[in-house]
Amino acid sequence: MKKNQRYINRELSWLDFNARVLQEAADSNVPLLERLRFIGIFSNNLDEFFQVRFATVQRISQSEKSGKKIFGGLTASDLLKTITQKVIQQQRDSSQILTSIERELENENIYFIKESQVLKEHESFLKDYFIQKVSPALMTIIVSENHHQDFSDNQAFLVVKLLFDIKKEKKYQFALIELPKELDRFIVLPRINKKQYVMFLDDLIRYHFHLIFNFFEYTNIESHMIKVTRDAELDMEGDVSKSYINKIVESVRDRFLAEPVRLVYDSDISNDTLKMVKMVLGVGTNDSIIPGGRYHHRRDYMNFPQLDRFDLQYERKDAIPIPGLSLEKSVFKAIDKKDYLLYTPYHSFSFVIKFLREAALDPEVTSIKITIYRLSKLSNVASSLINASKNGKKVLVQIELQARFDETNNIIYAEQMQAAGVELVFGIPGLKVHSKICVIEKKSEEKKRRYGFISSGNFNEDTAKIYTDYTLFTSNQKILRDVNKVFNFLQVHYKRKTYKHLIVSPHHTHNSLVKMIDQEIKNQKAGIQSGIKLKLNAITNFTMIEKLYEASNEGVQIQMIVRGICCLIPGVKGMSENIKVISVVDKFLEHPRVYHFLNGGSPKIYISSADFMTRNIENRVEVAVPIYDIELQRQIIDVLDIICSDNVKARKLNGSVQNIFVKNKNKPIRSQFEIFEYYKREAGL
Repeated sequence: MKKNQRYINRELSWLDFNARVLQEAADSNVPLLERLRFIGIFSNNLDEFFQVRFATVQRISQSEKSGKKIFGGLTASDLLKTITQKVIQQQRDSSQILTSIERELENENIYFIKESQVLKEHESFLKDYFIQKVSPALMTIIVSENHHQDFSDNQAFLVVKLLFDIKKEKKYQFALIELPKELDRFIVLPRINKKQYVMFLDDLIRYHFHLIFNFFEYTNIESHMIKVTRDAELDMEGDVSKSYINKIVESVRDRFLAEPVRLVYDSDISNDTLKMVKMVLGVGTNDSIIPGGRYHHRRDYMNFPQLDRFDLQYERKDAIPIPGLSLEKSVFKAIDKKDYLLYTPYHSFSFVIKFLREAALDPEVTSIKITIYRLSKLSNVASSLINASKNGKKVLVQIELQARFDETNNIIYAEQMQAAGVELVFGIPGLKVHSKICVIEKKSEEKKRRYGFISSGNFNEDTAKIYTDYTLFTSNQKILRDVNKVFNFLQVHYKRKTYKHLIVSPHHTHNSLVKMIDQEIKNQKAGIQSGIKLKLNAITNFTMIEKLYEASNEGVQIQMIVRGICCLIPGVKGMSENIKVISVVDKFLEHPRVYHFLNGGSPKIYISSADFMTRNIENRVEVAVPIYDIELQRQIIDVLDIICSDNVKARKLNGSVQNIFVKNKNKPIRSQFEIFEYYKREAGL
């Protein structure tokens, strides 16, 4: 860390976060198959980083701007080089970790085999598998200098080099074989004597080159894997007469035609083959060119088969019941009496589905309004809303079609809902809608009453199994009046709203947070109880960082749990000595945002969809909801305390050495496991 440095570069901090994911893959205490999946998560994260963040830096580098102000003194071109160097080292580390995992899998009788290691017992199985499933799906492109060819997708290729010996003169022919996305990357072969064999799709293809290229009379053949990553920024300019959905569809399609930003290649590839690859894919000198191993697209390890080896995976635990809330009884009647707090995956996401299903059927329900950011591929949320519309309810859905990498999925459901009569709102120009809110109106004997929920996470039943997130179920009419105002703003967005309970971006979040931090400073100066605890995914906004530095300098104790990017530098005398930051990466992905201000002994606690990032505070519609129920406040405070006491999976974040595990002489506390036990006690189990 440089002297007088006040911030950590955002991109480099993100790479430090991904290094924490890689630490999980390296941890021998993590079950073996879970370690493989962490390799996949690490790789998937890196792919998205290059598609979004690296691509942004690259665009600035190619412009006339240096980027020094944005990147903390580094020019954009220098930052590109630093990123590439750091990624090359991380890729080396990940390869070594993967090799170690594969050796340990062999001790468990699980073997990866290459095309040169196929056993006789597997020959007919592999041939049938290739002919029936793989061959019809293969896209094999013979590289030609005579006509234009399209290699425009984010894709992994096998680069094949065919050698011909014609009249004692050696000639080459190149071909690219795309790995079919619709096929499993891993082929599980029949067991032999308790030994389980697994083969990469890449190697299955290599094993059958003689069938693919049987009309070429080649004398030798060699192949190497390459992967290209392209800029994922959507271009929303264009014909104003086109519908918003059509613009998104075209932009997603154009993403595959975008400029490349990274090429990862097999380091054993020959120079002439690599030169050809760079030429046909349009890879330039500003792109990140990274040597790798035999296999790329390691994100596929996220879906590595279970192999019926549950002893090599995390124990699957049943969701804990919530006292007073039942999937067999009316959710509306329960929340009529009190607020409830759902904390997935410790509690079941099914309560959200149950709530929507009940609303779809209840004759007294007149309307449902909900925001949607990311849906699962098979979404019970979407089907519940369609069901409600078919039952005559007025259903309004604000669906964010620009939820990055989920655009296509959201478009499919948007069209289905629209066909069922659901009213769709597609957001506000220049603002993504990232809030997670729902309000339902019931009318009984001419009396109108609202019910709803506000969440820190997406209404997605798939991610709810692995993302920790809070959802508040409430019938508090004052809060829900504010929620309804958010929907009014989404529908008529030129009218700015005021809110008595919610904190809503883009108009109020900054001022509200600054006001609460100022109150902690005032309390500290007056000798009144003060303190701040924040749980965030990221903190990058310099104004908020400076405000926290100011509070620290006045003696306010600040404890932060930041999963990902942290541009704030804690523990620096005269700047941030009263700020401590940890990051927890473990079995579940830590996702909720929680703001806790001690406020002189009358705590203010919010759950939110907003991180302390400029995009969340200024460029998105976000909602933070106060937790008023004393018991629910206690639960949130208890959970924050458990996480802050983690000494197994918590890492220290600071300005110099990153990701050092928190160690102390107390008994081991692994917060995610402790939280599970905590909620069991709360449920009386």
